[in-house]
Amino acid sequence: MIDFSLPQELVDLRERVRTFVENEIVPFERDPRLTAHGPNDDLRQELVGLARKAGLLTIQAPRSFGGRELTHVEQAVVYEAAGWSTLGPVAMNCAAPDEANMALLAKIANPEQQEEFLRPVIEGRARSVFAMTEPAGAGSDPNQLLTEAVRDGDDYVVNGRKWLITGANGALAWIIMARVAPGVDGVGGPTLFLTRGDTPGIEVERVMNTMDRNYVEGHGVVNLRDLRLPASAVLGTVGDAFRYAQLRLTPARLTHSMRWLGAADRAHSIAVEHARTRTAFGRPIGEHQGVGFQLADNEIALDNCRLAIWRACWLLDQGEQGRHEASKVKCYVSEELFKVADRCVQVLGGIGVTDETVVEMIFRDIRAFRLYDGPTEVHKHAIARRLMRARSTTPAVPAPAASGLPVAG
Repeated sequence: MIDFSLPQELVDLRERVRTFVENEIVPFERDPRLTAHGPNDDLRQELVGLARKAGLLTIQAPRSFGGRELTHVEQAVVYEAAGWSTLGPVAMNCAAPDEANMALLAKIANPEQQEEFLRPVIEGRARSVFAMTEPAGAGSDPNQLLTEAVRDGDDYVVNGRKWLITGANGALAWIIMARVAPGVDGVGGPTLFLTRGDTPGIEVERVMNTMDRNYVEGHGVVNLRDLRLPASAVLGTVGDAFRYAQLRLTPARLTHSMRWLGAADRAHSIAVEHARTRTAFGRPIGEHQGVGFQLADNEIALDNCRLAIWRACWLLDQGEQGRHEASKVKCYVSEELFKVADRCVQVLGGIGVTDETVVEMIFRDIRAFRLYDGPTEVHKHAIARRLMRARSTTPAVPAPAASGLPVAG
């Protein structure tokens, strides 16, 4: 049974995070270091310093690394509060891609890899990337992976091209997906490699111009040219990259949803305040149905998104795999929160398309959320395919009742 009451300790943590973000982080939303490519690393380090001082840095980390080891439901509550500003998760070190990369490394990296790569990221001293997406290959369909890793003695030589690699510029820990050609032992297939970003053979060609600007150092185009990696750079086991990717992506789809719920709630609060104070035709615009109904739709959507996230998180906390549930949440929440942000722009009118408020930035950033970790259409395809498999043994037409009349549904 799901209990919707929150322990007082979690309520107190939520309020502490919200107060920290409002008082310490929101003022940086006008900082020039928040560039068209997102916050630069200098701004990130300053924000991380504030979170460290407040005792709120990487609180989701395993206890063995100094964190609180939050459950998925606890993450939902805390990340929503952090997402009140798009810089909040950056400061608290629970933003993508680092948050999901840390979770993956904590599960499958060996102790030596964790000390070299995971600990610096948890401590906020370094950043990480997950290099899977390719211009002509892997993306929504990872089976199209084109980057190759060829065994050469005790090493692997990796060649390929990646793009939309978030935070590539200046990142320390690189998780790279490549297809290993089977050797004499027959072992091969999609594999994850873990290495440093300054390893010869990794070339960040450029940072792409995108409509969003909430991720540190933006999204890069990367060339892998004769990247030589020792066998010790394999993350997990050879051939298991797709399985590991799902370990990473299932909870990541939910944490994306948590953070953007906070941002959408912020946009909604701004729109509500505007509707209370802006007048037209003799009364506040919120009293006109055309505006009031949009705000009502927002309130309904925000509550439903929160409930969907909490339920999926609860299932994960019960030990369920949750892949199907995470897909449903990612689909629903990304689409609904985009509608929320769009309605907020509409309620604000002319200033909604300016930077007089953060609503315009949230709108642009949340539009991209419909694509992160799989576009809506791909998730719907997976959901529909699962439905067809699950119901393949169910008769298409209900069996007749004894009376000869159709059975009531």
